[in-house]
Amino acid sequence: MTRVVLAYGGGLAESIAIPWLAERYGAEVIAVTMDLGQGKEVLEEIRDRALATGALRAHVIDARDVYLREAILRGLRAGMLWHHGASMAAALAVPLIAEKLVEVARIEHARAVAHADAEGGTAPLDRVLRAIDPSLDVKAPADEWTMTPEQQVEYARQRHVLLPAEMSGGVAVRTAPVVPGPAVIDVTFERGTPVAANRVMMAIGDLVASLDILATAHGVSAAAFGVLHMAHDALQAAALPAHAHEFSAQIGDQYVRLLRDGSWFTPLRHALDACVDVLQQRVSGTVRLQLFNGDFAVVAAEPAPPQPVTIALSGSR
Repeated sequence: MTRVVLAYGGGLAESIAIPWLAERYGAEVIAVTMDLGQGKEVLEEIRDRALATGALRAHVIDARDVYLREAILRGLRAGMLWHHGASMAAALAVPLIAEKLVEVARIEHARAVAHADAEGGTAPLDRVLRAIDPSLDVKAPADEWTMTPEQQVEYARQRHVLLPAEMSGGVAVRTAPVVPGPAVIDVTFERGTPVAANRVMMAIGDLVASLDILATAHGVSAAAFGVLHMAHDALQAAALPAHAHEFSAQIGDQYVRLLRDGSWFTPLRHALDACVDVLQQRVSGTVRLQLFNGDFAVVAAEPAPPQPVTIALSGSR
């Protein structure tokens, strides 16, 4: 029997991919869900749905810390966490998801992995998976079946597949009431990395959680990542010369291209990282933000005084 490791986020296409893979390939399906901060209740609901739908096993991998440090902070410092008005948080998770899928496939002695992206072989996840391990058989059920969205729902009902939370009203779609009145928060950055909220030093996970609570309470749909992106962009514009700030936007475009091409694990990405590290040396300071009635704005951006740069000459003592 074929064993397939499926990237599983609890959506409709991913859910019906479990019985579809079993019927089409006679496969045992191992579902893999990444914990990127969705919350315990949400993740338990997703895991239970995978098992109830027919997955042999359902792994939930805690990737919160590495996701924030390796993906979100990189995107924030590169200026592309929010790109042309759209969040890149999900796209930044793709390389990490691919790495973990390959790891689980090796542990489970599976020679096939799968995803439910309808773009099939051109999907970023598909391309990254093939780049990491060309020997793996990468399956894309949503690119193979010819079902319309209505037919997918009917397919799910015929096979007693639990519908995802957004269709069934599960815990994943519960929202908190909006708190009246504005809130003001100061976010401090050091070399492009957020390190404190209201002058209290915090680890990135705690800082993001605090901003999420505040943003949700005030109806800000962009939540922590959108708030951080605006704060970082305002501070960078104040701290860097105009031409450097414009060049940073071009670097962000290159990161996005690498994500979409599935070329994340390439020397070019490392070169971009090095360039960002240089630019972010002077992006330190504090940004004051106001959140109110579903919106947020930068009140002030104060760069820290520039520190002298010491250059060590070759052969000097």
